[in-house]
Amino acid sequence: MERINDSTEPEAPHDELFALKAELARLRAQLAANPSTETISFDDQKILQDIGIYRYHHPLENAAGYRAELERIEIEVAKVVREQEAIEVSSTFTFENSLAAGRKLSNDLGKLMLRAYNAECDNCIRSLRTGNAEVAKKRIEASRQAIAKLGKIMEMQISARYHDLRVREIELTADWLMKKQEEKEAERENRARLREEKRVEREFAEERERLAKEKQHLENAIEALREKGERNPDLEANLLALEEAIKQNEYRLANIRSGYVYVISNRGAFGTNVVKIGLTRRLEPNDRISELGGASVPFRFDVHALFFSEDAVSLENELHNHFRDRALNAVNARKEFFFATPAEVRDVLMDKVGSLLEFSEVGEALEFHQSRKYWPERPEELK
Repeated sequence: MERINDSTEPEAPHDELFALKAELARLRAQLAANPSTETISFDDQKILQDIGIYRYHHPLENAAGYRAELERIEIEVAKVVREQEAIEVSSTFTFENSLAAGRKLSNDLGKLMLRAYNAECDNCIRSLRTGNAEVAKKRIEASRQAIAKLGKIMEMQISARYHDLRVREIELTADWLMKKQEEKEAERENRARLREEKRVEREFAEERERLAKEKQHLENAIEALREKGERNPDLEANLLALEEAIKQNEYRLANIRSGYVYVISNRGAFGTNVVKIGLTRRLEPNDRISELGGASVPFRFDVHALFFSEDAVSLENELHNHFRDRALNAVNARKEFFFATPAEVRDVLMDKVGSLLEFSEVGEALEFHQSRKYWPERPEELK
């Protein structure tokens, strides 16, 4: 449409208003005729599946860094608005054959359009969730295009500088939400790790006390026999074994990398051919496995392998790295479930440690099998 300025032939006021209404009707008809070119998908689940693993738009070290950058963006946005550079409007549009009236109408309509655009931006930011930043950016881009079409006769549009700032604000907000979520998850896991370490230390301290008492009892018994001129080889052998147990207990307490690497499965919770590969420093590793099979899962875990290693941390990492591309959770690397059979893990484990004294390839899944017949429907993947 030809831009109206002060050099054009004067039009009656109702003719200009009619032209604006006609342009609006034409755009609405075009939108109705071509919905595929304007429609934006708001299915967050589809967006999350399409993008896969979250990629940061602007990688920063922590959530505080994103918060500081967002504050800087907010200041810049306010500055652009104050300098009247957020929306561009023609300075030659006339209304009722008056350039001044045309400028006033353009400025008033520009403020209204800018307010609508900002409202859309703010709504997108308020409703933003991790993974749907692309939807939000499409929404404000659609808003910008709609303003440009509706204001075409006045050469009205949201400036590229202002639009880029609002897009960056959305990207930074999405990154900030993701970083906050990651930091909360890391903090939660760190608290759980500290609780587990304290529990391990308490177990070793209790074991130290128990062994010390038992050693004292044996020494007293041996000394009493010695005073009588007698000996008991069994008691002396028990004392030697006890002293070795004390050394092992002190070694494991001091060596935080030692522990048990376990391979477990839970067919009723995760289906077949899914295993968890983890590490525990507990004196009794089965205690930790029993805790994992608590109220958070419907059935107890089956143990396929328990292997003690002086460097269990490295062994666990090697196993995780080997099956990394088969992890159930492709986003959070700290999760320890993998699409693998116990036999596959056994083969890799034997390559690294040489031999296994005990390994169970098939889990009992006793509670699962006993419960299946009572299910109203049996999921095919769990049969």
